[in-house]
Amino acid sequence: MAELDSFMSTNPHLDYITFSGAGEPTLNSLLGQIVNYIKAKYPSYKLALLTNGILFSDPEVRKEVLPCDIVLPSLDSATQEGFEKINRPCPEMKVEELIEGLIHFRQEYKGIVWLEVFLVSGINTIPQEISALAKAINNIKPDLVQLNCLDRPGAEDWVKPIPLHTLKQVKEQLSQQVCVPVEIIAKVKYQPAESQLDAELIELLHNTLKRRPSTAEDLSAMLDIHINEISKVLSQLYQEKKITAQRESRGVFYKWIS
Repeated sequence: MAELDSFMSTNPHLDYITFSGAGEPTLNSLLGQIVNYIKAKYPSYKLALLTNGILFSDPEVRKEVLPCDIVLPSLDSATQEGFEKINRPCPEMKVEELIEGLIHFRQEYKGIVWLEVFLVSGINTIPQEISALAKAINNIKPDLVQLNCLDRPGAEDWVKPIPLHTLKQVKEQLSQQVCVPVEIIAKVKYQPAESQLDAELIELLHNTLKRRPSTAEDLSAMLDIHINEISKVLSQLYQEKKITAQRESRGVFYKWIS
């Protein structure tokens, strides 16, 4: 903790303090203590956790990370065959256990969940895999699904980057089957000047605000889009009477009009 305290003594500007690294953070037996220490001593800083979600089958592990502000677990396949090909788990690990752990965590956790799906061409990009993923996603109920793929040399030569048109096809197929927003994070950035991307943002806001009222700040953090762009589109939607705005103690909450 001394190293952390030394760094934090300068009051650095941080978007998040993130638990990640070369290993799986939830394997650290002191993770809960560290989370509670930061929340108690540095309450103004937000905590993010990047995890493979394997240990969320353990109630104690789930309890330890509940104070985090945002959790980003992975689910690359919802079939045992795809799970084994992509993730290479220990032989006794079943994908059903992983999914059940994520479902239980979502039920207990009040923060933001972004579920990342790492796509491997020919494995989890085929229709039956996408349908299985969609069923799992609808049960897990994350706030956002992020599609990613290889952007550097992989552990295996046969794993290659996926063309943008394939990523968009997977996004479209998945979006038709799930009730949460889906975005591509693999080398695709929003450019506010492009009307097509504005349309994609409007779709994301529609899917999000239809499920739950949110502030502009919530939406910016949830969708990883600059708040200026969020605010511009919210203003447009409000003028078009597609959303309502209600001021509460934590800010202005927007809701999509059904």
